[in-house]
Amino acid sequence: NVALINALGHVVVTEGLEDKAFVASRCDTEAYQSWRTFIADPRHSPEASEAITSVPAEAVRQAARTYATAGNGAIYYGLGVTEHSQGSTMVMGIANLALATGNIGREGVGVNPLRGQNNVQGSCDMGSFPHELPGYQHVADPIARGHFESVWGVKLDDEPGLRIPNMFDAAIEGTFKALYVQGEDIAQSDPNTQHVEAALRSLDCLIVQDIFLNETAKFAHVLLPGSSFLEKNGTFTNAERRINRVRKVMPPLAGKQDWEITQDLANALGYPMRYTHPSEIMDEIAQLTPSFSGVSYEKLEAYGSLQWPCNAEYPEGMPTMHEINFPIGLGRFAITEYVPTEERATRRFPLLLTTGRILSQYNVGAQTRRTDNQHWHDEDILELHPSDAELRGVRDGDWLGITSRSGHTVLRAQLSERMQPGVVYTTFHHPGSGANVITTDNSDWATNCPEYKVTAVQVEKVSQPSAWQQRFSSFDEAQRGHLAKAQQEAS
Repeated sequence: NVALINALGHVVVTEGLEDKAFVASRCDTEAYQSWRTFIADPRHSPEASEAITSVPAEAVRQAARTYATAGNGAIYYGLGVTEHSQGSTMVMGIANLALATGNIGREGVGVNPLRGQNNVQGSCDMGSFPHELPGYQHVADPIARGHFESVWGVKLDDEPGLRIPNMFDAAIEGTFKALYVQGEDIAQSDPNTQHVEAALRSLDCLIVQDIFLNETAKFAHVLLPGSSFLEKNGTFTNAERRINRVRKVMPPLAGKQDWEITQDLANALGYPMRYTHPSEIMDEIAQLTPSFSGVSYEKLEAYGSLQWPCNAEYPEGMPTMHEINFPIGLGRFAITEYVPTEERATRRFPLLLTTGRILSQYNVGAQTRRTDNQHWHDEDILELHPSDAELRGVRDGDWLGITSRSGHTVLRAQLSERMQPGVVYTTFHHPGSGANVITTDNSDWATNCPEYKVTAVQVEKVSQPSAWQQRFSSFDEAQRGHLAKAQQEAS
């Protein structure tokens, strides 16, 4: 991906396709010249990148010309870009390309991530990163931190917290004691499942709050009921920064909305929270977050939705960002050196596994596996090219043992010419498949986003489930037995 985006930039620079007026007025000159020298290097040419990407040089040249001369050029990307060890570098390269061609700051252009779920943007906005407070205010900023300390009545650490992979490592070391998980099934969705399970078992206290008994809940010391979007008031914020109201249409089956349960937990632990409605939480967000200072439930009701920043300068929100300038001042180009992944195919692991989703199942399948969608996709299978199958004597429907540097699992084979020779593919919607038993801890250098798209594996015909799958089946049966017993006692 990075080699390809650099090759596109190489064509833009060497063929003079840049928007020089935009660059001169909106970008840091020194950073631009450094990037221009870097990207014009022949090693970034489409011909040089073809050996890495297998994308024909002429196709790259045509794509670069089309994008740069289109008038309006927008870039959209998804998890196929970011779930790599160089995902952040790739996004920087995309931003470089948009800056160089002037495709920033007006309608119909821009760099547009396609979020995997409906409130990814909103959770990021509200400080889900371990180094940021709500509104992307860094924890090391004493002024921003002081505002939160005065309202929350506590002293905040000026050092970033742990990312999820760091939490797992610290739990196994014994220095991370407790975890509160809401609406995420890390035991199934995160890579290197056996490492995740070891971390969950190491915790002194694991609290899981969800609408279903998911895989993570089976390790929990405390289960708290979640509420669906139909059972609670609040907001979702989508990928275009649009804040949308969510309105409760039925009482929560568990008796309380998510935020009320979290508030009760905080009060029980000795930190007082006294909200009576999510609108009061939004009022506090507006008080502490400059980009949300003009947002209120009253205004959301009046306008239907708002796009942040919404403040005194933009009282009705800002549909298009960066029309005049950037939050950092002048736009900065980043040097995006291509660094190959450390996960390599070898004689022992000659195939590369990539994982993904299918339309009929949603993410880990905790919701969709309970519906008739099961008729379309009732198991995770391993797709492989007929030439790789022939080398191993594999036919459609054979059970295949898949082994990586992290673990071993067993899936049914499906021959597929949509896969390139040397590449195999599976989904991760069914917990018993163990798809993430074989994915590794490799992750992005900046964000720790797992490298789900590249895992070196070997496959061979087998006759029984893997040892992990057998342990999973026994554990799953025991946990469901506990649940059935509890339900029987309750009735």
